[in-house]
Amino acid sequence: MPTLTMGRLQRLLRSGRSLVLVVASLSLAANAHGAPRIVIVGDSTASEYPQARYPRTGWGQALGSFVTDDVEILNRAVSGRSTRDYRTLGHFDTTMAELRAGDLLLIQFGHNDQKAEDPARYADATVDFPAGLRRFVSAARAAGATPVLLTPVARGTFDEQGRAVDTHGAYAAAVRDVAAADKVALIDLAQRSMDWIEALGPEASKAYFLHDPVVGLADDTHFHHRGAIAVACLVVGDLIAQKLLPASIATRDVDCGVPADQRQRHAGQPLPSLIEHAERIAQVQIAPHGGDGITVASPFFKDAPGFGFAVRRRVLHQGASIGLHAHGKDEVYYVLSGRGELTLDGKAHAVVPGMAILTRDGSSHSLRQVGREDLAILIVYAQAPKAAAPAP
Repeated sequence: MPTLTMGRLQRLLRSGRSLVLVVASLSLAANAHGAPRIVIVGDSTASEYPQARYPRTGWGQALGSFVTDDVEILNRAVSGRSTRDYRTLGHFDTTMAELRAGDLLLIQFGHNDQKAEDPARYADATVDFPAGLRRFVSAARAAGATPVLLTPVARGTFDEQGRAVDTHGAYAAAVRDVAAADKVALIDLAQRSMDWIEALGPEASKAYFLHDPVVGLADDTHFHHRGAIAVACLVVGDLIAQKLLPASIATRDVDCGVPADQRQRHAGQPLPSLIEHAERIAQVQIAPHGGDGITVASPFFKDAPGFGFAVRRRVLHQGASIGLHAHGKDEVYYVLSGRGELTLDGKAHAVVPGMAILTRDGSSHSLRQVGREDLAILIVYAQAPKAAAPAP
């Protein structure tokens, strides 16, 4: 943050600025990216949890892992709260008093507003819930902050066909309606997270919620740390896409989730994705290119139509080698396990696991196994894709 010297303060005040504006301008200047401060209000799906409750984590708690350290985040989400009792218990007044011009206020409620059995929290989706949302929107705008409405994040609930169930229904719709009517920025987190959960599937998605069969825990509302990270990625990605946050503040990629039409895209997929196991496709071969000994080759996806790469795992048993040869193409060797000696353009190099070698047109190379352990490598190069079989 810029140093506030007496001379600087006097110059700013002489320019006609009030002391409040001076302090605000200095606070904004502390952020090199020009990003706003982020304030979060909501419920237990977004709130903070102590280390003692790990891996339970709110998505608001995970938001900081996606932005630079100079982006300030005030997570004022409170577990168990609805739009009604967030206000009646005093959290609304306290948080709104903290707002300042330029802030981004993220507003996500709905989980607890639905609880008709609890009059202290219940807010009907037609009147009370929209009114509660509008209180946050009005307070944000009065403070010079930018409100952002988020539909409530999805629960991990599926129907018999394995499709994610919209458990928020009218409440998610109410958020969308308020956003449209009052011209408020919207992140449709309900739909985005439903698409994400459905793409994971009923079983795999459990790892992102709080499921522990050992203690009989099956919580499809609150997130495991990995789930909170995934949802935070959806939120930050949408904030950047809507230019509510500058892309320069991202410290990691926000290429997460799936598009809204993922179900249709998968149903219309012309060529299926594949999984193969090296041991099941292994072929014993004499060492290639005039090499010595016996090797085992596993040619992955060699019959996959439309796939433009050769991907082969080759295991060189003790004493085996790949003979010296030259290629008119780029080829990558990646060492999986074992040790060896690579001769590349007349120079010998020791190779160990984790090492990658790119051989290019004009080079020559050979490789031999060294030591007691078999040498396993992955070989990749481009090739003409195999044509798909004609439709019957």
